[in-house]
Amino acid sequence: MTQHRRLFVIDTDTASDDAVALMMALRAPDVEVVAITTVAGNVNVEQATRNALTVVERCGADVPVYRGLSRPLLRPPSEATFFHGQDGMGDLNLPPPRRQPTAEHAVDALIRVIGAHAGAITLVTLGPLSNIAAALIRAPELARQVQQCYVMGGAANTIGNITPAAEYNIWCDPEAAQIVFASGMPILMIGHEHSLGEAVLTPHELDELRRLGPLAQLAVDCNAAALRASTGWLREAGLTQPDPVAMAVALDPTICTQRERCYVAVETHSELTRGMTVVDRWGVLRQPANLEVCYALDAARWKALLRQLLSAPAREAVA
Repeated sequence: MTQHRRLFVIDTDTASDDAVALMMALRAPDVEVVAITTVAGNVNVEQATRNALTVVERCGADVPVYRGLSRPLLRPPSEATFFHGQDGMGDLNLPPPRRQPTAEHAVDALIRVIGAHAGAITLVTLGPLSNIAAALIRAPELARQVQQCYVMGGAANTIGNITPAAEYNIWCDPEAAQIVFASGMPILMIGHEHSLGEAVLTPHELDELRRLGPLAQLAVDCNAAALRASTGWLREAGLTQPDPVAMAVALDPTICTQRERCYVAVETHSELTRGMTVVDRWGVLRQPANLEVCYALDAARWKALLRQLLSAPAREAVA
């Protein structure tokens, strides 16, 4: 009997942790990634597209990659190369991919692909929400057509990772995040805090992971700059991987062990708290809940899933 395959669309500002998350989805046996859309964020959209194409090739996959918006909706771009390296991939200087992006714009592709598979698409967002917001502005029905959306972004009542108040993806384009959060789309917000503490990949775990094969080697090596930033700037005991953690939850939702429906607003006016995800856990604002928030995660199971998916040998690149 043919195994039922879930349909994923992944929106990404592809840098080092995005790359690992893409590998996980492309390797998951029960998932068909029907489209990858790129957006400006960690790196410029051209570099994000190149990095996504490189990962698709290294996984031996045949998935269309669509280039999206080159800047946030209302603000100038703010890259995170200080964290991920100038190329977003730990400055490995990987050879250019042989594949090219599909000509259709990412926003058009999102509207078309999700509409064509209405009710069946799992949308996973790994970067700023600019593409998703632009698609919703043009086609508000998109919110009802997505089966489930997993947003790597925000911080539920905790410190940020780009400012004291905000997580990078939401901070980068807070207006887009507010549009998406208010759209009615079924969303689970997985904040960056779930990549900290027990969820970090320790140096010993990274050494073990690297020995699993070529794909795992690339996953570790492209995160060299992120490892330095995680241990030096964030003062964690190893490598933080927000996007792969979020992807692990998308692939196996039970890895999120506590979730609650809450009203979540995004600060768009104050520079001090720009991009803060204001989570009204106790309902004091008396607003209807607009999304689910992940409050606890099984760190051991996310790491086990990562090892499982990256242990298979890399296939030959698709020309």
